[in-house]
Amino acid sequence: MAIRKVGVIGAGLMGHGIAQVAAQGGCEVIVCETQQGFLDKGLERIDKSLAKLAEKAKEKGQTFDPAAVRARIRGTLAKADLADCDLVVEAIVEDLEVKKALFAELGKIVKKDGIFASNTSSFPISEMAAVSGRADRFVGLHFFNPVQLMKLVEVVRTDKTNEDVVAQARAFGEACGKSPITCKDTPGFVVNRLLVPYMAEAMKLAERGDASIQDIDVAMKLGCGYPMGPFELTDYVGLDTTLSILQGWVKRYPNDPAFGIPKLLEAQVKEGKLGRKSGQGFYTWQGDKRV
Repeated sequence: MAIRKVGVIGAGLMGHGIAQVAAQGGCEVIVCETQQGFLDKGLERIDKSLAKLAEKAKEKGQTFDPAAVRARIRGTLAKADLADCDLVVEAIVEDLEVKKALFAELGKIVKKDGIFASNTSSFPISEMAAVSGRADRFVGLHFFNPVQLMKLVEVVRTDKTNEDVVAQARAFGEACGKSPITCKDTPGFVVNRLLVPYMAEAMKLAERGDASIQDIDVAMKLGCGYPMGPFELTDYVGLDTTLSILQGWVKRYPNDPAFGIPKLLEAQVKEGKLGRKSGQGFYTWQGDKRV
């Protein structure tokens, strides 16, 4: 694998997990944040996660050295420290204009053969690639939450992505312990293109009074073997996140019938009921547990 040094921009929910699995895969990792407090919190999350892995390994009679992994991770507030990275993964706020500005800046900082990747769940990869100055060396690397546990990573190619870059991105995903799949730069890639309209259609069922929220969830869990029903899953993902994805798709693809926005979803978000993160969505939550 050509990717040995990895930069991760953003130490939040996704970024800290990406940094951790990259370090577990043997890469040297630089985590870049805008404020020291954000950086400290992200590194603290990594420390706690590694400690849990060490404890579980001990229970199974296995060995896991958290210190060795942690030694491969360092933090910075300076984007200039990413200059010699083989790969830079963006995991910042889901705002396309902010992401585009970041990649335009990184294009002038990171070495010319460095690969850029975005962890976006819904924005077009091609739009970010176009401003980076290296569209042929740009991919989507969509990890799933929690990154440390979820085995999938979507490797997203645009019409201009070099095939060798796709191969390197897949190899990086495998080194991180993931099972990479490859897809074109299509709305929502594979998972969210199927999942978000499914969740929206469940809300429309409830809006019409066809079935209750609870019965819809039970139906999909027992009828399809899903671990969560669509409403519980929306709570887990975040109602505001789901709404933001749908709003972006409706704006870009106004004639696609799959991208409607349920009134129920808009009402919940307006009331501040965002799901697990706020403690109240379609269900009540205490931390990560549904009440």
